Amino acid sequence: MTRLAIFVLTVCLAPAIAGAMRMEPAALDTLPRADVVILGEVHDNPRHHENQARALAALEPAAVVFEMLRPEQAAQVTPGNRADPVALAEALGWAESGWPDFAMYHPLFTAAPGAAIVGGALPRATVRRAMDEDPAAIFGDGAAEYGLAAPLPEAEQTAREADQMAAHCDALPPEMLPGMVAAQRLRDAALARAVVEAAEMHGTPVALVTGNGHAHLRRGVPAALRRARPGLEVLSIGQLESDPLPPAPYDRWLVTAPADRADPCAAFRGD
Repeated sequence: MTRLAIFVLTVCLAPAIAGAMRMEPAALDTLPRADVVILGEVHDNPRHHENQARALAALEPAAVVFEMLRPEQAAQVTPGNRADPVALAEALGWAESGWPDFAMYHPLFTAAPGAAIVGGALPRATVRRAMDEDPAAIFGDGAAEYGLAAPLPEAEQTAREADQMAAHCDALPPEMLPGMVAAQRLRDAALARAVVEAAEMHGTPVALVTGNGHAHLRRGVPAALRRARPGLEVLSIGQLESDPLPPAPYDRWLVTAPADRADPCAAFRGD
């Protein structure tokens, strides 16, 4: 796959990736060509990280953007520590990050050793501000470009609030839901901006490692990229633990066995 030394922004709409479908892991070795490949995950499922590493090895991307890293963390990745999981985890402050075991994530840093590592996360305090403040004002320049300036249509806002409630075991106070949706929109826009900046700086393809919610074609990073850079070809791959309800919100998706985990709703019930 050819890397672009110069990132050209076009005004035409990039052709859609044809043939949305469920795929098997072997198909990760021969993905369709795209400028941006979004590799979704359930964060604590080790199979999903194995599949992401396989995809990265085949893609040989110019850059990998991580939802899990802020830009200043990504800057700590060096040729000297990249292959050493202990040293890299320490440099990234992973133990204090709240993300699952770094042993699952480290292969993603070595699968494409020539790729630049880019952080797409915002500080947690910044994301929390979006619960009460205008996410467009927090985002700053480019808010309209990335879809933050206008409120969502009422039906879409309602649907997203319902998704947030379901994702939190139906335990959130209803008054929290608009803020949760706003924070998610802010994070989607920030990840999309990081992808665009990575492409401009390093060329394409760019891979994004992120949760399945941000990989959602109609609501997540792909939607923000369609608004901001409609000439980019974007391939979104979801990784799920059961078959999605149609229409699946990804160009491609894999279904794996669930991770071995405790009941995620136990904490909400006070078990």
